[in-house]
Amino acid sequence: MYLGIDLGTSGIKLLLLDDEHRIRATADAGLTVQQPQPTWSEQSPQAWWQGLEQAVSEMRVSAPDAWRQVRAIGLSGQMHGAVVLGGAGEVLRPAILWNDGRSGAECAALEAAVPSSRQITGNLAMPGFTAPKLLWLRKHEPALFAQIRQVLLPKDWLGLQLTGQAVSEMSDASGTLWLDVAQRQWSATMLAACGLDPSHMPRLLEGSESRGTLLPALSQRWGLSDMVQVAGGGGDNAASAVGVGAVRAGQGFVSLGTSGVLFLVGASYQAAPELAVHAFAHALPQRWHQMAVMLSAASAFGWVTQLTGSTSEAQLSQTVAGLAPAQRARAPIFLPYLSGERTPHNNPHASGSFVGLRTEHGAADLAYAVMEGVCFGLMDGQAAMAQGATPSDDPGPALSLVGGGARSDVWGQMLASGLNCPLQRPIGAHAAAALGAARLAWLADGGTEHQVCVPLPASHTFEPDDAQRVILLARYARFRALYPALRDLF
Repeated sequence: MYLGIDLGTSGIKLLLLDDEHRIRATADAGLTVQQPQPTWSEQSPQAWWQGLEQAVSEMRVSAPDAWRQVRAIGLSGQMHGAVVLGGAGEVLRPAILWNDGRSGAECAALEAAVPSSRQITGNLAMPGFTAPKLLWLRKHEPALFAQIRQVLLPKDWLGLQLTGQAVSEMSDASGTLWLDVAQRQWSATMLAACGLDPSHMPRLLEGSESRGTLLPALSQRWGLSDMVQVAGGGGDNAASAVGVGAVRAGQGFVSLGTSGVLFLVGASYQAAPELAVHAFAHALPQRWHQMAVMLSAASAFGWVTQLTGSTSEAQLSQTVAGLAPAQRARAPIFLPYLSGERTPHNNPHASGSFVGLRTEHGAADLAYAVMEGVCFGLMDGQAAMAQGATPSDDPGPALSLVGGGARSDVWGQMLASGLNCPLQRPIGAHAAAALGAARLAWLADGGTEHQVCVPLPASHTFEPDDAQRVILLARYARFRALYPALRDLF
């Protein structure tokens, strides 16, 4: 039995997987984000631990026999967050999260200090990454910065609590701007530019390797064996890829989570930082991946659900499904930049906008516009990954569709038509990261990739619809014109 722990932004999810690929139990605990100032986004690591304890208690009650058989634990989590620790391992301040936009000036300073940073890291310096956050702390909280003895990513802080070992793995470390991604090792040059050195960093391993055993006190308190291994795990997107079986070159997925992601596996390291495309190591050895990321996806639909006073996201999605093509063509255009944007704009100050609002528009029109705006943002990412190529008339290879937004049929169909590729919604797609974490635990316990990383069966396949694509492409042209027109007004 293998336990996957996924530390998300809005909640922590546990998933119990047996060696016949059956999900035996799941458990969840909610989390909140603090925004003490505009563009800031923080969480308390102690809240992560409390959420984990809550979910563990729930799972022990719901599946006691399966729980006692856990052999290994895998970790997945939100990337880029900065957890800073003092000399005694104490947390010095709330973690600064991936969607925090305060460090724009520090990004420019970092690239000026290290002109080769894009070649070393394979990525633009963006406020979401970890390194600029530490530069911001050095400038704005110097007394605290002087106390820092270690910097960990969110899931790796949980790993420290589980094993007593400060460890990270390649996929999550790729999102710090401190990793030489091609060489899969910390870059002393990038660390020095932030006033740090390798002693501030955790030990690196592959996501399928063991970071250590569960601490004896935890094993006893949780009713588990004292030989439970804890895997390196993966950043949330790399773990999701392992969860859906996207482990070979050409495979990939679209994620509608808090953020939106287009993820493609590669057999070699391929960077395209000038287009704000991420080039990261995969959670498995000798593999990399490219990733286009937008900062607001399913979270934007949750926002419009609350904004319109709708009963639930599912109910509002059904209302959107009832709109006729002519109504969709007259809906407002939505720029989905509620938390700034990464690919392709790399602009933390970009803002969400409805353009073309009329008195006849209602909740369904706004909700459709939000879904469509996220679709267009992912189409922007697709174009960036294709080095700016124009949309092709030939459908691309099938991709998996994962994340909480994957539950919506109308959104899945829209994305298949907009991206012009079949999208297969795997069974259990909403928990792909936790499933991937459990699979990485299985690998750390001696499982083979052939045995463990199998594709998930699809519960539904969305095929591109030519008529819908015609409407979308016409509106996409308007969408593309709006960002440059509004950029200086944000």
